[in-house]
Amino acid sequence: MNSAAADLQKALFFELNDDATLTALLGGQNVFDLAPDKTAFPYVTFGRTSIFDWSTGTESGTEQLCTLHIWSKAKGKKEAFDIMAAMRARLDQAPLELGAHHLVNFRFEFAEVLFDEEQAVYHGLLRFRAVIEDI
Repeated sequence: MNSAAADLQKALFFELNDDATLTALLGGQNVFDLAPDKTAFPYVTFGRTSIFDWSTGTESGTEQLCTLHIWSKAKGKKEAFDIMAAMRARLDQAPLELGAHHLVNFRFEFAEVLFDEEQAVYHGLLRFRAVIEDI
């Protein structure tokens, strides 16, 4: 049996790579679980996924908080904000297909852009909340 978290990440990966606006902003299909060495900026990586039991007396399921990271070397935050806006437009309340699980809802929770001085990059965070039931 596939885990709901793995199903969700796979669905997000395909949804993001299928978005022409996002692909243009990233200069290609630059969405990764772990970015390869020397990947050109900007790009997106999957971050932390927190999983909580959401089961009821009759249904088995999870609530998941998943974080996506946006990496940009542009001067200023605009590129990161533009990428985040495209991602949010594509994903917020998207009817993602999860294979062995049923997505009850998928909603935007949180966004932030900060400058990482150590790496000299703008780092955006997008967090979404998913409620998923087992089929």
